[in-house]
Amino acid sequence: MRQTQLPYLQTNESFEEKQLSSQSFTTFEFELFDRSSKSEKQNCLDSLSCKKARSKDRTDVYKTRTIQNDNKVQTVIPKIPVNARFKQNVETVAGSKCSGNAPNQLWAPYGLFVDGDQTIVIADWGNDRIVQWKMDDTNGQVVAGGNYRGSRLNQLNDPTDVLIDKETDSLIICDYRNRRIVRWSRRSGTKQGEILIGNVDCWGLAMDDQRYLYVSDYRKNEVRRYQLGEKNGTVVAGGNGEGAGLNQLNSPTYLFVDRDQAVYVSDKSNNRVMKWNNGATEGIVVAGGQGHGNALTQLFCPNGLFVNTLGTLYVADSTNHRVMRWLKGAKQGTVIMGENGTGEEANQFGYLIGLSFDHRGNIYVADTSNHHVERFSIE
Repeated sequence: MRQTQLPYLQTNESFEEKQLSSQSFTTFEFELFDRSSKSEKQNCLDSLSCKKARSKDRTDVYKTRTIQNDNKVQTVIPKIPVNARFKQNVETVAGSKCSGNAPNQLWAPYGLFVDGDQTIVIADWGNDRIVQWKMDDTNGQVVAGGNYRGSRLNQLNDPTDVLIDKETDSLIICDYRNRRIVRWSRRSGTKQGEILIGNVDCWGLAMDDQRYLYVSDYRKNEVRRYQLGEKNGTVVAGGNGEGAGLNQLNSPTYLFVDRDQAVYVSDKSNNRVMKWNNGATEGIVVAGGQGHGNALTQLFCPNGLFVNTLGTLYVADSTNHRVMRWLKGAKQGTVIMGENGTGEEANQFGYLIGLSFDHRGNIYVADTSNHHVERFSIE
């Protein structure tokens, strides 16, 4: 019987060592289970029960104007002041108080993408699906997968990241356990995807304004750039084996690509974020790299990241349960949210993974073991 291993755990760490079974996953019963059949997974989903309610409902309904997308701009990069402050009254914008597969629920959300109209697309890892959440909606819409775990073209298996290709109005998805990149049209009635790239241990995705696709390979410790339709790609970061050298990566996860095609990589097991300029043969450490820990010079298993127009880095410091900001050239970062340990209260996180911004400069984070996506508005 094969048991689930959460992909964000180190290969030599048990589920208990990450303290996710009782401390972080406090709102429901959770145990490792065999994912070899769709019925077993569904039975587990159906049997999850909330143990206690949150102290208050953290879901706020808010409104914003809709803007017209510019299809030439793949990622909206807001202009955020270096000393920007963010409201600490959190808004839950996707998911609910407990895990599950109902329309208003998520199960361990991973990567996320925020479109120009503030529509959020989420890799709903535990439900093997991609969910879209529009403004003011209390329920999400399944837009890819959701047909149990599997390898058919209408199925996903532990999706870790997703983005929107605006030119074709389609989703590009890291289908991690199936070792493939798939594309699903966003047109109504789409029932299955198509394979873009196979035989890749993909984890993170990014697309630049020239529509080059960047993919982190978690096992090969490299990032490749692809023209759409290309199968092999070109190594643009790492590719020199597992290690901590400046020309190496160790378990790369999420990516960000700026307007100059510089690639920022969350080098998770090296506890650092690396920047690889276009054409470079080695990277530059821009955050962390001082071993794992919770000092302001350190990161502990970084994941989702975003870089604004000033070169300021925002990163989900996952195992420290916080979001950090590192100014360009800084030797240490500042904690902008999440200094209260792990938990489910309004001022706490439970293993952050995904991170993104909208065009207004608001931060969205996937609070993974609390099973929802939260927004922090810029002041």
